Amino acid sequence: MTTPTVRDIFDSMAYGPAPESNAEVLAWLSKHKSFGHWIDGAFTKPGNTFESRNPASAKPLALVTQGSASDVDAAVKAARRAQPKWAKLPGHARAKYLYALARLVQKHARLLSVLETMDNGKPIRESRDIDIPLVARHFYYHAGLAQLIDTELPGQAPLGVCGAVIPWNFPLLMLAWKVAPALAAGNTVVLKPAEYTPLTALLFAELTREAGLPKGVLNIVTGDGDTGAALVNHPDVNKIAFTGSTAVGRKIREATAGSGKALTLELGGKSPYIVFDDADIDSAIEGLVDAIWFNQGQVCCAGSRLLVQEGIADRFYEKLKRRMDGLRLGDPLDKCIDVGAIVDPVQLATIRGLVDTNKDGETYHAACDLPEGCFYPPTLITGLSAASTLMQEEIFGPVLVAMTFRTPVEAVDLANNTKYGLAATIWTENINLALDIAPKVKAGVVWINATNLFDAAAGFGGMRESGFGREGGWEGLMAYLKPSHAAKAIAQIKPFEAPANPEASSIDRTAKLYIAGKQARPDGGYSLPIWSPKGKLLGHAGIGNRKDIRNAVEAAHAAKSWAKTTAHTRAQILYYIAENLSARAAEFATRLRDLTGKSGEAEVEAAISRLFTYAAWADKFDGAVKSVPIRGVALAMNEPCGVIGALCPDDAPLLGLISVMAPAIAMGNTCILVPSEAFPLAATDFYQVLDTSDLPAGVVNIVTGPHTELAKTLAGHRDVDAVWSFSAAPLSALIEKESAGNIKRTWVNNGQSRDWLAHPDTHAFLRAATEVKTIWVPYGE
Repeated sequence: MTTPTVRDIFDSMAYGPAPESNAEVLAWLSKHKSFGHWIDGAFTKPGNTFESRNPASAKPLALVTQGSASDVDAAVKAARRAQPKWAKLPGHARAKYLYALARLVQKHARLLSVLETMDNGKPIRESRDIDIPLVARHFYYHAGLAQLIDTELPGQAPLGVCGAVIPWNFPLLMLAWKVAPALAAGNTVVLKPAEYTPLTALLFAELTREAGLPKGVLNIVTGDGDTGAALVNHPDVNKIAFTGSTAVGRKIREATAGSGKALTLELGGKSPYIVFDDADIDSAIEGLVDAIWFNQGQVCCAGSRLLVQEGIADRFYEKLKRRMDGLRLGDPLDKCIDVGAIVDPVQLATIRGLVDTNKDGETYHAACDLPEGCFYPPTLITGLSAASTLMQEEIFGPVLVAMTFRTPVEAVDLANNTKYGLAATIWTENINLALDIAPKVKAGVVWINATNLFDAAAGFGGMRESGFGREGGWEGLMAYLKPSHAAKAIAQIKPFEAPANPEASSIDRTAKLYIAGKQARPDGGYSLPIWSPKGKLLGHAGIGNRKDIRNAVEAAHAAKSWAKTTAHTRAQILYYIAENLSARAAEFATRLRDLTGKSGEAEVEAAISRLFTYAAWADKFDGAVKSVPIRGVALAMNEPCGVIGALCPDDAPLLGLISVMAPAIAMGNTCILVPSEAFPLAATDFYQVLDTSDLPAGVVNIVTGPHTELAKTLAGHRDVDAVWSFSAAPLSALIEKESAGNIKRTWVNNGQSRDWLAHPDTHAFLRAATEVKTIWVPYGE
């Protein structure tokens, strides 16, 4: 048989294997054979072990220890011992360690890449060219943040001990996403890698010794879900950072409710890939290959939901099928392979089950060779409806589902017709159209004429049931910090009780609720008398219930055009509210004195000033252009969260309400405010000011009543996007637990007070009122 020449190969484009050597990885594995945990700077003695297997061959790679609650406890104790000293290091000292880790990742890049591929099943060219370079990039970038943190973020302190639980699809990259910002901020870490893919985390742990990282700063405990649960539930962990499924994320939200632990969740997705009829079809198809068949489709932000404009759909599908047929499946260590192995037979069975039980549309499997073992062919399912199960449920495999649209409006509606909100891709040659669609799509990341672009400088994360929090950029670092000033326990304030000999005014005053710009009687028909300290009946306040909250949420959604109002217009209205409040300052000061028994002048003046502050910020809380290593820009845009429900404080009945309302509406949100339970009449007087200040109906809704009952309804409502609580009632655990239903953002006080007159946390309120959306815009021919 004649050996083909290079020219013959180029003429025929025949496939020729290009295997990557795994000799060095096998030598490293042979040296260890069985792994313990990495605790306090050294490997522990292996205990009860399980096998880590190569998904492509099903051959065992190493034995790994199943972590117990006592193992987790030992790791947390090591991290706690190390944390104070690590936090006291100057930022420059921590930066040097992070820089050393970045350099070591680069020096051992081939070893890490091959081990990642063997343990995970992804093609070597993906781990070599994408995963490991991004790992190094994250440590380099966060070395820079550590260097700058002391001067650029004064008044911030590390959280303490951070628990990180990461998935199996990007094992080492997810470690970098969690460990780099945590260490840069002065925290120590206990990390639990995925049960299927622990080996690169253990190799990285070994490299930290070469970097001289102090003992206990990074600890790694291997194991299954029980190990992760032990870490999540450990009482001495200050933060949990989780990447994984929405179902597990929901359990973690419930488990940490009321614990005071900070929490960030990066969860599942069903990301739309929108192709308009003017798109470069060939480029869009190449992008789609990366969007859905990268890492075998085992990507939380995979472009798994194709929306293609009707006029080009048939041609697009035909070209796409041809491209699918040319994809190569096989040994992931072959550098010519496009699609590797599914991580585990359990995951493979899940993918098969979802596809095989689907009866909608037409299913096309790529006509490419399918190796034996844990492999699944690239698959396209067309002709689905928006309600089809596979258009809604995350498959987490190499399966693309598709449907068509006619107009840009319909494209947005279909894109947003999901419980998720992680990422989206828009493909069009019309940049005006792209930049019009990008803000309308509910997603934390939007790629224009590209897909799966990532960088440490650009925040990544989702909204809705894709989780909350960002990883990367300054916004990602803030998730590992807290205000350095100490807070005091909040004191509960009770309303004044009815006296033995009440004093009533001659004309009864019954304050109603304020919903959709109108006064509304409470649904339950009940009201509560409000007494002054001296026994005077000041009026009655309605007792709102869940139906009143429902009506207020509907009104808030009906006012969603407020988000599209220019920031300048929102600022003007806030200034106008301040102007009208100022005109009635003496009246409100008297009302506050009557309610609380204390002088109200300072509170009213502070409220007017607070309105001015947030009016000023309405058009100045800018986004950013991130310095990412592409020919293009990554725009970090501050967008409103949506509908915010807020329980206002008792100790500043007017100022507290305005301090909550003003940043929310300044950033374009609508809100439902539950005023001070003890002194609600300050809020019901204030809606008269709103009525005269050109504020559109439904932007601010006020429901008076018991905080505990209304908090439960707000937190559990699936059409509320965020809940804040500054109530003196112990509601933090209730709100966080109830919020797990739709993974809404929460901001609770955990029983800690706030100085509303001083109010030093302006930026904290602005950040809580916004979502950072990263829009990637490559440019050039």
